[in-house]
Amino acid sequence: MSKALAKKGPVRALGAMSGTSLDGVDAAVVVTDGIDILGFGESDYLTYSADQRRVLHAALGCWPNDPGVVEASRVVMAAHEALLSRFRDVEIVGFHGQTLAHDPRGRGTHQVGDGDLLAAELGVPVVWDFRSADVGLGGEGAPLVPFFHHACARWIGAQGPLAFLNLGGVGNLTWVDPRVARAEDEGAVLAFDTGPANAPINDLIQDRRGLDYDEDGKLAMAGQVETGALELFLDDPYFSRMPPKSLDRNAFPEMMSLVRELGDEDAAATLTGMAAAAVLRGMEHCPEPPERLLVCGGGRRNPVLMEMLRVALDCPVDPVEEVGLDGDMLEAQAFGYLAVRVARGLATSGPSTTGVKMAVGGGQVSLP
Repeated sequence: MSKALAKKGPVRALGAMSGTSLDGVDAAVVVTDGIDILGFGESDYLTYSADQRRVLHAALGCWPNDPGVVEASRVVMAAHEALLSRFRDVEIVGFHGQTLAHDPRGRGTHQVGDGDLLAAELGVPVVWDFRSADVGLGGEGAPLVPFFHHACARWIGAQGPLAFLNLGGVGNLTWVDPRVARAEDEGAVLAFDTGPANAPINDLIQDRRGLDYDEDGKLAMAGQVETGALELFLDDPYFSRMPPKSLDRNAFPEMMSLVRELGDEDAAATLTGMAAAAVLRGMEHCPEPPERLLVCGGGRRNPVLMEMLRVALDCPVDPVEEVGLDGDMLEAQAFGYLAVRVARGLATSGPSTTGVKMAVGGGQVSLP
């Protein structure tokens, strides 16, 4: 058994995340015993090339043995090996891989990336395949970061309920009560995907302008929200489902048809309004109003999206940097934290985060 799995107390865990926005790989170190956060270490980022993004985008929605999956896995592995090999004195790695398809009530969940190969390359234990066990036991398999959010709330010294909002390709919301000692205990967390966030906006900008995203929300800022399209979007039955619940990146394909006849500015504004409206509908599910909404992920840099949330909500809306956290690296840090929990036999999800019947620890452990 490796030292990281055998020793007690805090370890330096390296987490990696390649999200549904398909922009690149985040990697970050967290020092943790799997329960509390003891500190944060260095972080780094590797951008996917345009060719790599095309390979990954072409494989979205694919399942094992489908055309394009092997190529996508090669891209993911090469990027992670290149990035993670830059880190030193790491005791364990949490490797999320790249989600290509997510259908927890149907075919399951599919992330590409091989933890065995990565452990051999890096020479340290690698925890991976975090979602399959949860889905196999009836859970949604997502979101998986909530237990880490609970630890973050305690790390910043929060005294009352908070909500963490991650605006990546898909939006997800975690309501946490740091007064409850353990994340897996009843009343500590509630989490779910709110709806599409950056992914459809990015796809629109790439399709119409050949750019990666709406930088500083400039296109959306110049446009108007088409309220009829917004109302049709909110008619989707997903929003009336009680959480926990989760989404695939391409779960709302009709969004593009709703803005097809709009000019670029109005289309960007409308998709941004849809992302905000999905969050607002999600906030209605919080067990009690949060004292603050802390935002991470790329969407926190979109001033139009952030202002829509601030205008509509009764609580302060701030990027997580306001409390000393790193909004770019929070998900990567989370998978380092979860890797330690898996290695020590602790739960990584529960009934209030994924709907799984009981608290479960997901993830395979590959030794070098």
